[in-house]
Amino acid sequence: MSRPLLLRMWPAALVVAAGLTLAACSPQNLQGTLNRSVSVAGLTVTQNVRYSADTRGVFDVYAPQDAQNAPVVLFIHGGSWEGGDKEGHKFVGESLARAGYVTAVMNYRLAPNNRYPTYIQDAAQALKVLRDQAKTYGGHPDNLFVMGHSAGGFNAVEAVDNERWLREVGVPVSAVRGVIGVAGPYSYDFRQFASARAFPEGALPDDVMPDRHVRPDAPPHLLLVAENDTTVYPQNAVNMEAALKRAGAQVTRTVLPRVNHITVIAAMARPLTFLGGTRQAVLDFIEARHLK
Repeated sequence: MSRPLLLRMWPAALVVAAGLTLAACSPQNLQGTLNRSVSVAGLTVTQNVRYSADTRGVFDVYAPQDAQNAPVVLFIHGGSWEGGDKEGHKFVGESLARAGYVTAVMNYRLAPNNRYPTYIQDAAQALKVLRDQAKTYGGHPDNLFVMGHSAGGFNAVEAVDNERWLREVGVPVSAVRGVIGVAGPYSYDFRQFASARAFPEGALPDDVMPDRHVRPDAPPHLLLVAENDTTVYPQNAVNMEAALKRAGAQVTRTVLPRVNHITVIAAMARPLTFLGGTRQAVLDFIEARHLK
C-alpha cells in the first residue's frame, strides 16, 4: 500500500488519534496500531478456543468480568475471504465486551484453498461451540448475535439466513436474536472480480449470494453501509434489505456518513468513535433485541 493511499483511507485525525506513522503501510500494521490503542485490563480474555480441528478453527473470547446471562456476539473478520485474522480485531472484542457482551472473534479457513461454503460452515460451527460454552464465559446460550465486516459480513448473514447451515450444526435460529452486517458484499456477481477465487468454479450468484437464501424465519438484521465505500458498493445492502423484507424479516439499513470501507469498522474501536456511528448503531441494535 502506498503512502498516499494510506492517507486517503485513513483521515489525518485518525492518524493522530491512533498514533499511526507512515511506516504503518499495511492493513495489518493499521490493525496492530488500533489494537495497541485499547486495553483489555479488567476483562476476561480466553484465547484460541477450538471449534474445529483445522489450524484456523479457533476464536478468542472477550468477556466482562462477573458476566451473568450476558448477550453473546460472534464477530467474523473481513479480508476478501483470503486474508485477515482474529488477532487483527482485538479492538472489536474489547469494544463489545466493555458494553457488557461476551464476544468471540473467530478465524476461519481461507480461500482460494477453501472455497464457499467452507468458511460459512466454519461460522456455523463456531457459533455452535460458542453457544455450547456460553455459560462458561457468563453468556446466555439463546441470546446470540452474529456480526461481520466485509467478507465476514457475508459469512455472518449467509450462515444465519440460509437455513441449511444452522440446521447442520444443530443451532436453532430462535437462539439468534440478531445479525449485524458491516459493509458486506451480500449481492454481487463475483465472477467479475478477483474474489471469484473464493467461490466454486462454475458457480452462479444465485448459488452463493445471501440475498438469494433468506429463510422465512430470519432474525432481525442491521445492515451498516459506509457512505464513502468504494470497495463494497451500497447496492449490496439495498438488495439484501429487499430480500429480507420479502421474507418478512425485520431489517434496518443505515448509511453511516463520512466513513469508508476501512474506517467503518475502525469506528468500532472505542478511541475512534469520532470517525463514525458504527459502534453506537451496533450497541443500539443489540440493546433493543437481546433477552432482558
